[in-house]
This record gives sequence, structure tokens and C-alpha cells, in this order.
Amino acid sequence: MELSMLKGIGPTRLENLRAAGICSLRDLLYRLPVRYEDMTAVTPCSACKPGMTVLVQCHVRETPKLNRFGGMTRVTAALWDESGKLPAVWYNQPWICQQLTEGEEVLLYGRVGDKNGRRVLQNPQKVTEQCILPVYRAVKGIPAKSYREMMKRALEEVDDCCPETLPREVRLQHHLCETNFAIRQAHFPDSMEDLKLARRRFAFEQMLMYQAAIGLVGNRHQPGFPMEIAADAADAFWKHLPFAPTGAQRKALQDIAQDLRKPTAMSRLVQGDVGCGKTAIAFGAIALACGCGYQAAMMAPTEILARQHYESAVAMLEPLGIACGLLTGTLKASEKRKAHEALATGKWQAVFGTHALISEKVTYHKLGLVITDEQHRFGVQQRSILQDKGNDREKAPHVLVMSATPIPRTLALILYGDLDITVVDELPPGRQPVKTRIVPEEKRSSMYAFLRGEVSKGHQAYVVCPLVEDSETMDNVRSAKATYQALMEEELKGLRVGLTWGDQRPEEKDNVLHQFAGGELDVLVSTTVIEVGVNVPNATVMVIENAERFGLSQLHQLRGRVGRGSAESWCFLLAGATERLRIMTQTNDGFLVAQKDLELRGPGDLMGTRQSGESMADFLLDGDVQLLEEACQCMKQLRDDPSLLQARQQVEQEAAKHYTQRIALN
Repeated sequence: MELSMLKGIGPTRLENLRAAGICSLRDLLYRLPVRYEDMTAVTPCSACKPGMTVLVQCHVRETPKLNRFGGMTRVTAALWDESGKLPAVWYNQPWICQQLTEGEEVLLYGRVGDKNGRRVLQNPQKVTEQCILPVYRAVKGIPAKSYREMMKRALEEVDDCCPETLPREVRLQHHLCETNFAIRQAHFPDSMEDLKLARRRFAFEQMLMYQAAIGLVGNRHQPGFPMEIAADAADAFWKHLPFAPTGAQRKALQDIAQDLRKPTAMSRLVQGDVGCGKTAIAFGAIALACGCGYQAAMMAPTEILARQHYESAVAMLEPLGIACGLLTGTLKASEKRKAHEALATGKWQAVFGTHALISEKVTYHKLGLVITDEQHRFGVQQRSILQDKGNDREKAPHVLVMSATPIPRTLALILYGDLDITVVDELPPGRQPVKTRIVPEEKRSSMYAFLRGEVSKGHQAYVVCPLVEDSETMDNVRSAKATYQALMEEELKGLRVGLTWGDQRPEEKDNVLHQFAGGELDVLVSTTVIEVGVNVPNATVMVIENAERFGLSQLHQLRGRVGRGSAESWCFLLAGATERLRIMTQTNDGFLVAQKDLELRGPGDLMGTRQSGESMADFLLDGDVQLLEEACQCMKQLRDDPSLLQARQQVEQEAAKHYTQRIALN
């Protein structure tokens, strides 16, 4: 059935739906609600607390009152039930006065706020039927009520246009409901239990299909270049360095050496917390590969990080006789020509750069090792393109992936299903933990006084904001531009303050970052653009505005920008104290933080991926880490058990239809 044939969809609505990415009936059915309003359970007035969203069954104590002020209206009413009373307020809804009468018993659904220490039900809606109401992403030109009616009509066709996507044996083994039941209950649940069953089905399917797609896109088990690496080569590398490696670093390089000796191309992820010494491990891998006559290429997400790697490599690798080079997009044309020639002839044994390393004009003499740093900034396809730069069509270079984003092992198995995983879970001795404090608004001025004190000692600081510019819809959220202006004129007047953000012109951004890295700026105000790729050991203070708007893992990444030198460092979270933010004050262990983030937010936010179906709303797992593990084991079983070949092929066909292209480009 065509989408245009559905009752209620005329030419204009059809155009609006297509603009929202809904081009078929299947697209419409897989565009699941973003949230639900549970209007099934009544809460007594006395039990309504600020922050709760409640359904109350109450009487209107007296005729609602209408007040007008400054072009706005406010309607107030006193509500009561047997447990007590509760005031209600409606802004800019004067018609409420006609909808409520004194003494009437009504069902009202809304959020309880706090006004001057008093509870108040804010802008509640009148409910005529107790149900679980789905709330969808808005589509231009289609009112919410009309959209729900349209969805009810579409559900009549669900059996025909949404066939089952999971093999029967998988559904039975893992107790998953069928697709048609899941879609119906996801849109209009009969109960919260039925909704939970639908969510579980979709979440499991997401994880299973994602792993299948990763396996299809990746280059696992390709023939590689077996390198004749001496048994003591890794130890010899560490002896050349001015510091002793940790046990975790030694083990990681031994794992890599073992992989490089094999006839299949290495596919290994090395992940560890900020400061665990992953760069030294990468340089060790480069030394091993170059020592066997091969070239190595290391790709970073930002030019400043690529340049930092190059400068470190010159100091660490060139004394070992390894010629190093730098290739970025901002080099002059003449410099690029020289770089291309040095790579093509083998003059450069190790090259460091950005996406310029995978441009069409770049050819390598004998590329044997590919390293991508900060892997979450690259997709599978990007590292595959670099891997394909090897000049032997039958063999692929070894691939090493580095990530400073601590990921719980279970989630890492999902995200990087095509990679072996090495965890560097040990920090070098002497590294001081960053002291983290939650700072309420009333302590802001004293915090900035402390920051000034750090600058007077010769240190530097970051101030990170969630927005670039002020937003009319988010009154209490700080923007980088407004904060920069205010700090220049008030709290940090007289200091050298810089400003940067994601969409800033590249040359301006690089200039500001270079100034900060070179000590020409005391304070850098920015968005999360500095989350990775900035290494300034002299920075000792990190201030994060509206910290409640960030995930724990992102807060930990931002905190990792300080504490890179020997001086005591601080991270200040400007926000109200919550259980979630207190975790940051209790530990500097990124893996523990990531595990808590996973439990609190579910993996959907961390993965940044969608379900099968282009427009399908994100279904989080509500912290169900066990289900992640279950889906992971299911995919392993499908791959290992020959009797499940048909089921595996069905899963891979679905994954190929809906996932592989997005995963490749992520």
C-alpha cells in the first residue's frame, strides 16, 4: 500500500512527510514515539512532588481566575482531592477558564513545578481517557493529534508492510516478541509491561544487526604482511625511551607484535584512559613495522593532534633511524608535492596527518601499518580507505585503532565487533588525579578568583560551554560567545582569553589552539571542540558550564584536558548537585565512569546509532547491560554454529539493508 493511499494524507501532508524522511508506509510505522505520557496511574495531590509528571483526579475548588500582564495571560485554579490540595497554573491559555467549572471533577496531566517554595501543577492538559499516550517528533504541518490518528490507520497495514526481521530460532531462544506485536505496542501500548516487551525486542535487534553490519563492512581476517619481528624487539624499543613503560603498555605492544607476525592483517583496538600512554604504544608499533622495512601511517582527527604526534615522533622515532613526515590539508601545494613524493618513494617511513592521508593523490611505497587515533571520530570506511592504500592488492596493511574514550568491554564488543581489543588499564606512576568539584551558582565568583590565582602561577585554564551562541529556547544555558564576552569584561578582565568552537573557520580555530598550546593565551573559552586533540600540559583548570547537559563520559573526556603535567589540576562542574554528577567527584577512573554512564543512560546515547529503518526513533536499553551481552553472544553463536547458517544469512541481509551504509559513514 502506498503512503499516499492512507486516509488523511493529501499532497501537502505527503510532501511534509517526505521532508521528514518518511517516504513509505514502512518508514511511517518504524518512526516510533520519542517518549510516552503515562496517563494510567492517578497520583494523590499530597504525593505530587516538584519534578514529577503526574495524572491527578481532582475537583476544581473554585472558578479559575484569569490575569493579564505584559501581553500574556495566566489562569490559576485551586485543585483538591481527599489527600489534600494542589494549585495549578496555565500560561497563555485563557480558554481554560471556559473548560473548567467550580466543583467539577477532572483528570489533569502535567508537570509539578516549584514556585517560591510552593508546589504548582504547570500547564496541565485535560484528560478524557486514561491511556499511555505516544509523543512523536513533530512533522511540519501535521498536528500531534492528527499524526496519532494517521498512525492508527497505518497500523492496520502492519502485517503486510513490516514482515518479521528476526529468525524464529533467535526470537524463541531470547524470548523476543514478534515484529508486528512490537510495532503495535511501541506506538499504542496496552500497558507499560507490553511497552517494555516491545522496547526489549527493538533494542536486542539493534545490537544484533549492528554487529552483523560491522562484520560485513570490516576487513577482518584479510591476508596481511607477516613481519619477521625478533622476540626481544618490543623490549628493545622500550629501552630507547627516557621512561619505563607500565605493565599494561608492555602487554599491549607484545599483543601488537604477535599480531604483526601473523599472515592475516591485524585489526586491533587499543583503548585506555587519558594519560595511559597509548601514543607510546603506537610509536612502538611503528618502530616494529618500520624495522621490518614497511611504512606506517597514523591518522588523527585534528591538525593540531596530528602535528603533536609528528613532533613527538621526531623526538622519539628519528633517533631510531625512522624518517618521519607530516601531511595535512593546510600544507602549501609545494609542501604537499614533496610529501607525496616522500611517501611514494619510501623516503618517509612514518607519516602523521589528518584525512589528507587518504586523499586520492597519496600513494605509499610499502604501507604495512595503519593507525587511527581517537577512533570514535572516524568510521569503518575511513580507516578501510587508508588500509586500501597498500600497494599490494592481495594483502592488506595491519590496522591499529586507538581510542581515549573508555568504553565498557561489553559495549566495546558491540561498537568494534570487527576488532580485537586491548585495554590499557594502568596509568604511569606519579600522575596526579584531577580534583573534581560541583560548583553551585553562588560560588561562581570565588571559583573564578581561584582560576585567576592559577593563572598568576603561570598555569592556564579552559572554560567549556554547551552552546556556541545564546538560544531563545534555552534561557539558562551558557553559550561560548556570551561567556567569552562576559569574562573579558568582568571576572577575567585583564587576562589573555581566547575563543573557539566547532564551526569556526579552520584557520582561525587552528590559530587560537596554537596560541593556547604555545602559552600565548591564559584562558580558552570553547565548546566541546577541545574534547580531543588538544594536549596542553600547562593547563590546570577545567570549568564546565551547565555540566548537567553533558554525559558522564563526555565530562570525563573534557576533564582529561587538564592534569597532563606535574601540577595539581582541578575540574569545576557548574551545576546543581545530582547523584549522576557526584560520580565525577568520586573517581578519575574513565572505565568506571563509562560503566555508570552506560547504566544510567543506556547504550543508545553512547553509540549514536539508530535502529533498522532510516527514521526509527532511538530505543535505549534503559541500562540493561545484560541484554547487550546477550545480543553479542547471539551473533557469535550465529557465526560459529553451521546449523544456524540460514538464520545468520537472514540477519546479515537485514543488516546490509539498513545499517552498513550508515556505519561506514559514521
